[in-house]
Amino acid sequence: MADFLVPGRITPHDDAERRLNGPIHAERHVRIICVGAGASGLLLAYKLQRHFDNFSLIVYEKNPEVSGTWWENRYPGCACDVPAHNYTWSFEPKLDWSAVYASSKEIFNYFDNFARKYRLRDYVKTHHQVTGAFWNHQKGGYDVRVHNIRDGQEVNDHCDILINASGILNNWRWPAIPGLKDYKGTLLHTANWDDNVELEGKHVGLIGNGSSGIQVLPTIQPKVKKVTTFIREPTWVSPVQGLEQHVFTDHEKVEFSSKPGVLTDYRKFVERGLNGQFGIFLKDSQTNSTTHAYMKSQMISKLQNPYLEERLIPQWHVGCRRLTPGVGYLESLGKENVEVVYGEIERISEHGCVCDNGQEYPVDVLICATGFDTTFKPRFPIIGPDGKNLQDEWKDSPESYFGIAAAGFPNYLIFLGPNCPIGNGPVLSAIECQADYMMKLIDRYQTHNIHTFHPKPEAVKEFIEFKDSFMKQTVWADPCRSWYKNGPTGPITALWPGSTLHYIEALQELRLEDWEVKYVGNRYAWLGNGYSQTELDPTADWAYYIRETDDDEPISRGRRRKLLTKSGTVSAQAGLNFAGDIQAKI
Repeated sequence: MADFLVPGRITPHDDAERRLNGPIHAERHVRIICVGAGASGLLLAYKLQRHFDNFSLIVYEKNPEVSGTWWENRYPGCACDVPAHNYTWSFEPKLDWSAVYASSKEIFNYFDNFARKYRLRDYVKTHHQVTGAFWNHQKGGYDVRVHNIRDGQEVNDHCDILINASGILNNWRWPAIPGLKDYKGTLLHTANWDDNVELEGKHVGLIGNGSSGIQVLPTIQPKVKKVTTFIREPTWVSPVQGLEQHVFTDHEKVEFSSKPGVLTDYRKFVERGLNGQFGIFLKDSQTNSTTHAYMKSQMISKLQNPYLEERLIPQWHVGCRRLTPGVGYLESLGKENVEVVYGEIERISEHGCVCDNGQEYPVDVLICATGFDTTFKPRFPIIGPDGKNLQDEWKDSPESYFGIAAAGFPNYLIFLGPNCPIGNGPVLSAIECQADYMMKLIDRYQTHNIHTFHPKPEAVKEFIEFKDSFMKQTVWADPCRSWYKNGPTGPITALWPGSTLHYIEALQELRLEDWEVKYVGNRYAWLGNGYSQTELDPTADWAYYIRETDDDEPISRGRRRKLLTKSGTVSAQAGLNFAGDIQAKI
């Protein structure tokens, strides 16, 4: 038994042999490497620490701090478009958010404090960037190559299980506009912000009207001499009804912190509202039609400009692109020191932007709010047992299993991979769900003589077929330009075919029939020497199953779901029109 407690001593074949001398489900040591210490990587560390023994974990983070995108993004007005009290882990509320939509600095502090509270930094190596992972045929697992950014040294490491938590919105890119390098003014990207640049009194150019551009404009407009904002396409901008911006008063903060249940009730109210929005994404649903009419009226009211209304209010359905609250954005477009240029930028000159109307627009500072590489292709080579590189496999069409794994790449797991619910509803709830699923896989690996596990190719193929069929009925299939998909009419690669609650239920238990599992030695070596774990614990009740009443948890899925979701404890929830939409179709 002692060997199971000592990291690094046991080869896969040794493990299978020594299991025969130990009890059923002996817990071998598992070494895990995680790439990225953003929200997902920190949650992984927390879950492993809380639920597992006999493991080692190292989290390699390229930045000097944890929190990922919330450390990297510091541009003016940077905030989250999810209500702050619900941009937390379900088990770790924050009592004193300043407003419904909180700043990136506040969000960074939340995850930083989370890491400090639970000593998660003990697992993290900052200034270390993973540059490659290569399957080791002799040991199993991956040889991982890491670049120490501080001293330039290369580090070689090895793990049984590799987890990629590097995220989707962190690999920023310059716009593909000719002449960008010719510009002689100050050039900035929202995701690589220079805090030393002074904008006061400057003529600023702003490229992009995605989430970042929408946040930047109302923040800089009051203090700059002029803003010329370059917009090439319409987008829906307005808070969904009931989730408008609101600054919390001192009284509300006291209520949240001192009265039991007040904050939980508020969080549940908001979460129900977020989960009740999925109908927005179904074409011709009641929820979509209602939201479309509401947001169009809000945009007209805030723009007060027929020219801009005609160009900025989309013809496609609400939700085709990611919805953004856009606090103050539409109103800013009408300010005296704001000029809106609608159309394509043909090239960048030394002085500014030359547009398709033939006019040059000189600016002192040019801000590119042009987003990220959202192709899902890994940032570094991942070489599987057959020599294939996942970068090549996912170059054109990233196809995952439920957004967490790739066929042919064993012992490799992903947070927020292709076709997970990153835009379907509350995203942190989905990340928690993914982490729990990974814990179940790791537990299975640790307590059995498993050598490799990865999703079967046919399982991934059929999942993609189901996804593509489902997406035809969604607004995401409209011909808008969105990072959710590969081109305006291409397949939807970012989103889950259902709601976030749907995803959580889909991942509640392992479907091992979808996984290719290979063992070392006899697949039943985990049965061991005939003794149970209970018999090795002198403090355990060796007759624990003898009781006076049947207090077992429900065995059927339906009964378990009702118990878990506290069915019958909440009155009929208004506004959840999706349920009505579905019932009408059944």
